Amino acid sequence: MPGTLPRFPSMPRGMTMPSLPRGINPPSLPSMPRGISMPSLPRIPSLPRMPSFPSLPRMPSFPSLPRMPSLPSMPRVVAVSASVSQTPRRLFQDVCSVIDHQTPAGLCGCCWALRPRYKRLVDNIFPEDPEDGLVKANMEKLTFFALSAPEKLDRIAAYLSERLTRELNRHRYGYVCIAMEAMEQLLLACHCQSINLLVESFLGTLRLLLENERQHLHLLATNAFVKFANIEEDTPSYHRSYDFFVSRFSEMCHTEHHDKDLQDKIRVSGIRGLQGVVRKTVDDELQVNIWEQRHMEQIVPALLVNLQQDTHCSSGSPAEQTEVCFRELLGRAAYGHINNAIKPVLMHLDSHSLWEGRSFAVRCFQIIMYSIQSQHSHLVIQQLLGHLDAHSRSPASVRAGIVEVLSEAAVIEATGSVGPTVLEVFNTLLRQLRQSVDYQLTGYLDPPGRQRTSSLEEKTLQDAVIKTIGSFANTLPVYQRSEVMLFIMGKIPVPGIYPALGSPNTGFEGIRMIQVMLLKSLLQVSSRYESTNLLTALPCSFLQPLLCFTLMEDPEIRLLVLCILTSLLDRHHNAERLRASVTMEVCVLELKEERCSRQDNLFIRKHAQRLYRHVFLTCKEESSGRSHYQALFTLLAVVSVELANEEVTLDLIRLTLALQELALSNQESLSVYNRCGVHALCAAFLHLLSHLGPPPPFTLLVSQVIEGRQSSAPHLLPEDVFSDSPSLPEGELQVDEASLFVQSKISEALTGSSYSAHSERLNTPYTPQITEEERLSRRKSLVDVASLQMDPPFCCEAPQRPQTEQITFETLKNAIEDSGGAEEEERRRKMKERFQTAPFEEIAAHCGARSSQLQSRLDQVFSLIVRPPPSPSGFSPPRSTPLHEMKFPDLCVY
Repeated sequence: MPGTLPRFPSMPRGMTMPSLPRGINPPSLPSMPRGISMPSLPRIPSLPRMPSFPSLPRMPSFPSLPRMPSLPSMPRVVAVSASVSQTPRRLFQDVCSVIDHQTPAGLCGCCWALRPRYKRLVDNIFPEDPEDGLVKANMEKLTFFALSAPEKLDRIAAYLSERLTRELNRHRYGYVCIAMEAMEQLLLACHCQSINLLVESFLGTLRLLLENERQHLHLLATNAFVKFANIEEDTPSYHRSYDFFVSRFSEMCHTEHHDKDLQDKIRVSGIRGLQGVVRKTVDDELQVNIWEQRHMEQIVPALLVNLQQDTHCSSGSPAEQTEVCFRELLGRAAYGHINNAIKPVLMHLDSHSLWEGRSFAVRCFQIIMYSIQSQHSHLVIQQLLGHLDAHSRSPASVRAGIVEVLSEAAVIEATGSVGPTVLEVFNTLLRQLRQSVDYQLTGYLDPPGRQRTSSLEEKTLQDAVIKTIGSFANTLPVYQRSEVMLFIMGKIPVPGIYPALGSPNTGFEGIRMIQVMLLKSLLQVSSRYESTNLLTALPCSFLQPLLCFTLMEDPEIRLLVLCILTSLLDRHHNAERLRASVTMEVCVLELKEERCSRQDNLFIRKHAQRLYRHVFLTCKEESSGRSHYQALFTLLAVVSVELANEEVTLDLIRLTLALQELALSNQESLSVYNRCGVHALCAAFLHLLSHLGPPPPFTLLVSQVIEGRQSSAPHLLPEDVFSDSPSLPEGELQVDEASLFVQSKISEALTGSSYSAHSERLNTPYTPQITEEERLSRRKSLVDVASLQMDPPFCCEAPQRPQTEQITFETLKNAIEDSGGAEEEERRRKMKERFQTAPFEEIAAHCGARSSQLQSRLDQVFSLIVRPPPSPSGFSPPRSTPLHEMKFPDLCVY
């Protein structure tokens, strides 16, 4: 038609161009080709206003809802509920999605089919009824899509988190659980390099659940976090923070609730959460350092509270789960992290006063010592020692608890060493002993006297410290135990050698108590000391000051010294089987005997006379009791078993006869009980010795004397004297000759045996020889020693050292030749006849005895020649090693 414009073929169906106004014809264009007319575009007013897709939301009503023009202005619930019965389900879901999401303007936001695919897949996993659970088929589709397009993981996670947050705000907890389950499955399926795209949204969702007041959501979030913690990641993450989770999980461990079962569930959940945090961060250097003090101060107390609540760990209880988590935490601790992990434990035990109970503290450190790496055990010991020093003025019960924990930790420590500062450990413990002695005598913990303490509590502490010293020493190798014994001996105030070490507040009683405590500590160290070489186990620097204590007037000190000597010599643990008795069967005791080695022979030759001398002088003490005589019997029995040879046996018989003469002598001011005790000691020892090697005539002789005593003088036998109620004779002690051991009869009983070669040795009565150091320390009490050191005028008035004989050529000649007139001539004649008739073995044995006798004479001469330089106080300090026994270096210029 000439009056209308042609239609555009590209226009949509049903839409036409508007017509021109009436009476107006379009102008013709003559210059254009025929059949073609130019439309007047500026005159088409409706073309710029053609409806387009972006402007669809501005239409007054939705195209698919012609009957609902006022839907946006209606209330949500009323409009939706009014149209449910008439609208298809898919259309209903589209409308609800638009209303819930409140998406910006656009057709994709209101039309479900035009929304992104990942959102549609996420929406499809939610069922109509939350009780039906996750739609597994749709979840598989979502998982496949996420694996196919890993770049969409962050959007999927963000949308899931958005849906979960919306359902959480609307209190639809069923859908919350479904969304959390979907995130867990995606997390487990996508543990690859793209897992970091999911983690941020996942952790943010867990924060929302943990911040909620609903406790079942806390359990849900914790379980999800534990699953996440078990995933091993290959790619590092630089932006994660677990501070909130450490704080929240620690808070859950302290939860209190009236429902015990729910409380246990929440606490177990919090413990498992902390375990997950540790697993996730401990091996990743890019994560937060979980070993920092601020984190350990939250984690460790939370674990200890649950470990403390339930001492009987049942399956699934908080205490059982706590122990597992605590062990894993400590097992992952490196060298530099031990201190940060142990310090909160000490603080927790302090703040809750758990040292006094001891059982829980011991249990904690047992878990610690068994869990950490063995090479780090000494760090725990050092922490406990430092903590003990910090509590030096705390109550005795607290210090005793720390010391007991130290003892248990030392037993568990199995590497054979307590670190590079072994002596520092013992120095700390010995210092605690001295402080405890001061507190016990003064009754106060501080100089002002505001904190009181009792003697019983301090005594308990001292016993614990001594036990701990023994526990530490048992973990050390043999050579270090020897050093520890020397170290402890150097701390003991020895009369005439080491100065008194008491404080001004404790006086002389404090010095005595320190000596007793340190000797008890030395006994603990030596009780399990085993050495194959006695020369190294008992050097002169250790043996000489130890034997000096046998001359002290204090009976407790003498008894401790005897026990220490016995434990050091008893290498086969025979002392436990021995007891002072004349009725015991020696074959039943099953004593362990070995052939005396060369080193043992050298030791007994060097120190035998000194040892016998101190045994003899100990028996002269009036304050000796039953325990002293029993300890002397055990010591002599151990010497006869461990170091027995013919010479030693004869020397022991001589010593026994000398002790019998001591009990019979009227010159010694011994009581009746002391005399009976010495006789009983001689009888018991000779009874034992007769079954260890001497010939049968000697055994028969000893048995006859003992049988005579059983009938006429039972008070001279150990079964009566060492009983609880001994029957002692009234008045002076009278002993018949038939009840005595006679030297001539013993010599006759030994005739014809290998012992007869040393008959001259037996015929010579034993006489103790007093050395210079014994002249200084003999019969001096502790008060005398301290007064000599503290009162210079008294030292000047002290008696001078007795004059020693002058050393001349005649002295040396007489010492070597030992000429004795007619008796000497008779002895030489018998010796000549023996050389002509005796067998070679007997002659060789006699020459060996002669050489040893010559050596002893030379030792006497050298002891007279070599004297220590005089001191200003008038007393010369004894030399630990004689000059002729010193070993000089090879490059020494003579």
